[in-house]
Amino acid sequence: MASKKTIAIRQIKSGIGYSSDQKATLKGLGFRRLNQLVELEDTPAVRGMVNKVRHLVRIESGE
Repeated sequence: MASKKTIAIRQIKSGIGYSSDQKATLKGLGFRRLNQLVELEDTPAVRGMVNKVRHLVRIESGE
């Protein structure tokens, strides 16, 4: 059985001062606090969400 590819993303900047849709994207990615690391399945939808808030997050690993 093939293992699913995951991507680890860390929030490096606060969503304060940014548009409400960017804040909602951070919440949709699973972030609740600054410097939190979340590991998600590497899908085109997740990649699109990361691209939308790329100035607020950092990709830690993309195995």
